[in-house]
Amino acid sequence: MVKRLIGKKLKATRLKNDMTIQELADRSKVSSNMISRIERGLTVPSVEILMKLANAFGMSINFFVAEAEKGSTVVFTPSGQGEPIFFFEDKHQITSLTQGIRDPNFAVFYDTLEKDCSSGEGGMIHTGEEFALVLEGRLEFAINGDHYVLEKGDSLTFKASLPHTWKNVNDGQTVVMWVVSPAPNLAH
Repeated sequence: MVKRLIGKKLKATRLKNDMTIQELADRSKVSSNMISRIERGLTVPSVEILMKLANAFGMSINFFVAEAEKGSTVVFTPSGQGEPIFFFEDKHQITSLTQGIRDPNFAVFYDTLEKDCSSGEGGMIHTGEEFALVLEGRLEFAINGDHYVLEKGDSLTFKASLPHTWKNVNDGQTVVMWVVSPAPNLAH
């Protein structure tokens, strides 16, 4: 999570300063490949690299680290302000309500499903537990051969190691709140 926070902050700062990755690389003496990897949250920069990048912007290293420290033990998400993390052919949109928490043990998502959207033919199997609460619409589940239809306000909790599928059986959108434990790795 710290990787993602530092990466987002670096990219936002670079764009705010109207700099390309190559221009930042030239100014900071950090390779463009390393800058790209940091921005995408694929690597945690060393203190030395962070200092070079901060100096390129005339800032201290604390600029990058402070937010990772402060913003990651409490996450407040105002209504409608979650972080979009997944879109699939305009049929399936997932918004995270827990992005940014340090070392998460669970994740919470809003999932907006268009008519007939489903998890696909094969049953999903993974570790941990899932909780689904239907906020709007109707969702049909098949878990280990048993079928459930959830209406607004209905919820389901199950071991994710059981083969499971779901499908929006509403005439319009269905909105589901998911709680998944352990938190999936969403690094892009």
